[in-house]
Amino acid sequence: MSGISTPEHISNWNAPNVITGARILATPFFIWMLLADDGEMGPWRWAAGAFFVLAIATDAWDGYLARSRGLVTDLGKLLDPIADKFLTGGAFVCLSILGELPWWITALVLIREVGITAHRLFEAREVVVAAAWMGKLKTIAQSVAIPLAIFPFPELLGSWMHVVNAIAMTIAVLLTVASGIDYVVNFARLRRGAGGGTGR
Repeated sequence: MSGISTPEHISNWNAPNVITGARILATPFFIWMLLADDGEMGPWRWAAGAFFVLAIATDAWDGYLARSRGLVTDLGKLLDPIADKFLTGGAFVCLSILGELPWWITALVLIREVGITAHRLFEAREVVVAAAWMGKLKTIAQSVAIPLAIFPFPELLGSWMHVVNAIAMTIAVLLTVASGIDYVVNFARLRRGAGGGTGR
């Protein structure tokens, strides 16, 4: 029997899912803005930072709408983390292209994000694996570290902001790796539990 349990009366074309879809479609514009001034820290850089903050804010908004109005769907559970990974992954890649973030960090983050997302989509044929608390904590950490890296705060507030940026990014990367390990461990436990139940 399928693990998908979304009530039939809840349409996938609801407000939270539309907001999530809009966030995915708008991400290429964010990437363009971040790369537009080639790292010159001009108006486009500020615009990219503001766009990122706004886009991340819609993540909390659509989640609140879905829960408060009973509009949680399996499609939303899949699209929401994908939208987050598309946006944050694009930011990491752009920062590396601009020479502001080592490529090995971006590669590490992308391997975790793409791997977990691909697995989540594969398993969606049988069961939708919702994001765990550590994955949500990782998203919060990235949502703080990335704007700090995008906005030209060191030029505005002083070089000490480079230290703040480095600390925030280190925490985000560590949580990214830790949450990936947590996902694998929790899924393995889920599978073992399902297998044990079937055997009985």
